[in-house]
Amino acid sequence: MFPYQLLSIFFVASKVKEEESDYDLSLYKRGDLLEVPRTLFTHFGIYLGDNRVAHLIPDILPAFTKNTSAISRMVTNNRLVLGVIAKVASVRVDSVADFAYGSEILINHMDQVCSQAPLDGDEVARRAEMLVGKVTYSLLWYNCEHFVMYSRYGMCISYQTYQFCTAVRKIVCSRMNAYLTALCGTGITVFLGSVTPWTTLTPLLVAFTIWMAA
Repeated sequence: MFPYQLLSIFFVASKVKEEESDYDLSLYKRGDLLEVPRTLFTHFGIYLGDNRVAHLIPDILPAFTKNTSAISRMVTNNRLVLGVIAKVASVRVDSVADFAYGSEILINHMDQVCSQAPLDGDEVARRAEMLVGKVTYSLLWYNCEHFVMYSRYGMCISYQTYQFCTAVRKIVCSRMNAYLTALCGTGITVFLGSVTPWTTLTPLLVAFTIWMAA
């Protein structure tokens, strides 16, 4: 499977049916933080009222055209994946159904996680509306969660990013990884027959750094 296909699986939404799903708009208030599950992550948006949701989504199209009619069409998986690779995205306004893409919607679930109290609903929506347009995208440092967290709480953070980095740190900066690095480095040095102070100390230094970070 090619990396492009893997990214498609990662970002594709779990659409339950082809026709547009019905959502009870009376449940949402202006400034609400909406979230929907995707295949391996959660997508976030800010409800603006009148069946409109502002959300940040990777999209390659704004990098090539200013045709608002073409850009406003629902973002396809191809546009999305290419946007991730090129680090191009846009904060756009879609209907609730287009935003949710058939998934169940959670409302203000982040209020239970964030220690910061949410801003006033109109202020939340105003912040989100001010950011509508093309933006630079980063999977770890500026994604849809950073956008909604700034809009609703005034903090540009992502819990998903934090959890991912914590998991990677546990894997990379583990004591077992330090042992394996030192062992592999020493083995390769001996196998190549170039045992010098530099080739010996380099893998040991890397292993020591990992050990101290663990």
